[in-house]
Amino acid sequence: MANAISRVPVAINEPVKSYAAHSPERTELLAMYDKMYNQAPLDIPMYIGSEKVFTSNKKNLTSPHDHKKVLAQYNVGDAKHVELAIEKALAAKDAWAALPWEERAAVFLRAADLLAGPFRAKMNAATMLAQSKNVFQAEIDAACELIDFFRFNVQYMSEIYREQPESLPGMWNRLQYRPLEGFVFALTPFNFTSIAANLSAAPAMMGNVVVWKPAETQIYSAQVIMELFHAAGLPDGVINMVTVGGEAAGDVIFKHKDFAGIHFTGSTGVFRSLWKTIANNIENYKSYPRIVGETGGKDFIMVHSSANAQEVATAMTRGAFEFQGQKCSAASRAYIPSNLWGDVKKVLVEQLASIKMGSPADTSNFVNAVISERSFDKIATYIDYAKQATDAEIIAGGNYDKSVGYFVEPTVIVTTNPQFKSMVEEIFGPVLTVYVYDADKYEETLKIVDSTSEYALTGSIISNDRYAIQKALIALEHSAGNFYVNDKPTGAVVGQQPFGGARGSGTNDKAGAPLNLLRWVSARTIKETFIPANDYRYPFLG
Repeated sequence: MANAISRVPVAINEPVKSYAAHSPERTELLAMYDKMYNQAPLDIPMYIGSEKVFTSNKKNLTSPHDHKKVLAQYNVGDAKHVELAIEKALAAKDAWAALPWEERAAVFLRAADLLAGPFRAKMNAATMLAQSKNVFQAEIDAACELIDFFRFNVQYMSEIYREQPESLPGMWNRLQYRPLEGFVFALTPFNFTSIAANLSAAPAMMGNVVVWKPAETQIYSAQVIMELFHAAGLPDGVINMVTVGGEAAGDVIFKHKDFAGIHFTGSTGVFRSLWKTIANNIENYKSYPRIVGETGGKDFIMVHSSANAQEVATAMTRGAFEFQGQKCSAASRAYIPSNLWGDVKKVLVEQLASIKMGSPADTSNFVNAVISERSFDKIATYIDYAKQATDAEIIAGGNYDKSVGYFVEPTVIVTTNPQFKSMVEEIFGPVLTVYVYDADKYEETLKIVDSTSEYALTGSIISNDRYAIQKALIALEHSAGNFYVNDKPTGAVVGQQPFGGARGSGTNDKAGAPLNLLRWVSARTIKETFIPANDYRYPFLG
């Protein structure tokens, strides 16, 4: 038996490929996109234990930028499939938890290398097709961030296991990091393929078994994730993917005595509802479930009068409109000082006028479609509201069309009311609202930024004045879990900027950091005494 104390490969961020014209990666990816677009619609099963499960109830999966194009059908499950997934997960638990941690690590290190190589084009193409991401957005998400999650989490896992208590003479103290007693439920969003995979993989890496329900609009990419796990050698039953309605999943999972935790990314409303459901069932569980969630955001760009107008406008364009504003971290409100607004507005409007919108198959398109008709309709109501408002005007965009795909122009609203509807409420689309403040009222405006939203996910300060930056860091201490200085409030990198927010934005357990992995273990302290006492009397009794 091997008994070495293993040292894992040092984690290094996966280089982002450029996909420049005529580059090999661009040629390969677009060829894969065309192949997957033109193939017959897939029949995507549920993955439960060792079985691929099909049902008679099937639903179409279409492409957001071409909603008449059926990419696949998925098999709609029900409560009995959830029950079976839990059964198979628990059956796999003992063997998986007992596997040496190095062997678990090897599965995910292999998955990282497979994704960096033979799976890269397929994972990116699936994300482009099903989530309407351009080549660059797909690359930084579906390939690079997921590779980084696998590699860095293995490194963090080894660091956690090495963390041990001190031992005085005559004894040996140890910490055993046990997986949770039961199964973990992963409930994942559409917008990041990497998040969908990591929410199931992170608990599994620490020895847990998982029932995973991906968002309906992410199922097409989720199948590629399951194929990747299988190719990497993940044992059957460790991660089980069920494609069921939320009510069917919740009715079974949150009443099950072996429910041990939830790993969630999604809306604040849904998360709060789940928390209440768990609380109402608390006496049914073997232990107190771990509740880990990253939820909504109303992310801001705060600008000081000393900032550079060109840099501000660029941060606004990239921060608000990459991936159609459908990032949890996307800028959706900006506070611009009056002395800069004229120059910022000029550059911003020029930049947006140059943006092309359309299918990801055309790599010259910066903006693609929003995820679904439901999302499209919601975003349109905010734009229409601004068009009718007396205290706001639209200075760019404002148009939308769903005849072919769910396309919404990058839209900039300027308001004289810092509490305007689109300054306060989460939209999750390509809409940025600007409030122009008196340049002499910087500190007062910082208070407005802090108090306007219930969320606290990301935000940024743009300034060339260090005193102003310091004031923002203090005034906005609890306004964002990820805070950026002289940058857009998006683009967190695993291993560099652990991601998560507080207030209405979640539990701030920082995906891409040891903090998150610690939530998926239950530590046991072991004290061993080498020479036990043989008399109950202490010296003070003499």
